[in-house]
Amino acid sequence: MASSRKNRALHIDREALSALSLLKSGILSPVQELMNEQQCSQVLQSGMFNGSTFPFPLILSPSGKTNESVLLSAQQGEILNLICEQEIVGEICVDEVFAIDPAKRLQQIYGTEDLSHPGVNATFKRLGKYAICGHYSIDVSPITSIRQTIKDAQDQIGAKHTTAIFMAANPLHRAHERLIRQSLERTDLIVIFLLKPYNNTDLNYELRHEVLQFFIKNYLPFSRVIVVPLENSYIFAGSNEVILDAIVAKNYGCDRLMIGQNHAGIGMYYDRNANKSVIDRMRGINIEVSMSSEYVYCNMCKTLVSIQTCPHGHHHHISYHSESILELMKQGLLPPAVLVRKEISSLIVSSLYPDRFKNLAKLYYDIMPVNGLLEEHSETDFYVELMKLYQTTSLT
Repeated sequence: MASSRKNRALHIDREALSALSLLKSGILSPVQELMNEQQCSQVLQSGMFNGSTFPFPLILSPSGKTNESVLLSAQQGEILNLICEQEIVGEICVDEVFAIDPAKRLQQIYGTEDLSHPGVNATFKRLGKYAICGHYSIDVSPITSIRQTIKDAQDQIGAKHTTAIFMAANPLHRAHERLIRQSLERTDLIVIFLLKPYNNTDLNYELRHEVLQFFIKNYLPFSRVIVVPLENSYIFAGSNEVILDAIVAKNYGCDRLMIGQNHAGIGMYYDRNANKSVIDRMRGINIEVSMSSEYVYCNMCKTLVSIQTCPHGHHHHISYHSESILELMKQGLLPPAVLVRKEISSLIVSSLYPDRFKNLAKLYYDIMPVNGLLEEHSETDFYVELMKLYQTTSLT
């Protein structure tokens, strides 16, 4: 792409690059290219594209005065470089440039224009006033690699059915485990799309991936569950998340999608004497969508239960709120084992607080039962054994 350095350029961020990569590789099919103004209008009116549900127009509208100047003066057929973080990542042949309303765009994606919402505000700052469409080229090899990983896993076990689960696992807790196990009972292969957002998260992707792999390796038939990254850009936000999840899952080769009852973007509503959701409005995507019950810990049943089957009131239930569980970990506390498996809590807390103890070996041998042999122990080991002591009840 050396000769293209003479071209003028559009500067895009990594979120736009991610969305362009998904689009170019066919993961957002039936949409294959950036939409022109007429196509945008049709999608807004019908909520459909080529006979399939599609929630909003797919456009490229980068912000900034330099980008706006380039777009306003761009000529049809002109080649523009696409630059992300000072690197040429592709190029686009100008077909059409048209004006958009950033406020209406926010409404299309999020269902609100309220800038007090962090996601809405972040997207507003990166939206320009003009959109461009046209054929473009970009590296899609990372997505091709993920596709091949999924196909190889399907071929390895001869999977007839593949179920997608989208999750942040921030952190992975017992309700997540139940959702995965429940899905395994009625499918051959599970693909966990582990969300990889661009904004700061409390647990980075690498740690959340390590935790998931630990759980799969030690507690599941590991050949039947794989984890792949999904760059969680702005297009997956708001009330359209489930629709985009279904489209992405289908195009990655899954024929089923499992979501939790409290999944964002389900959009429950009441129509003609029946509870319905955004799932009931999907057309042409050709993927089976199942909704798992909400799971809680009941202090009367003494186990993890579905709220649909537990006879006890909500005042007996402990809910699995990721934010609250994570808050305990951020304070250096191990959550109760009914919320998070102790081995997983230990992995996370030891990562959040590395080298926390001045003399770990002495502390370990002073308060832990040992076999008398001197052995090396990590902070993760220490937390696991500490949780075992917390669970000892003979003196309580």
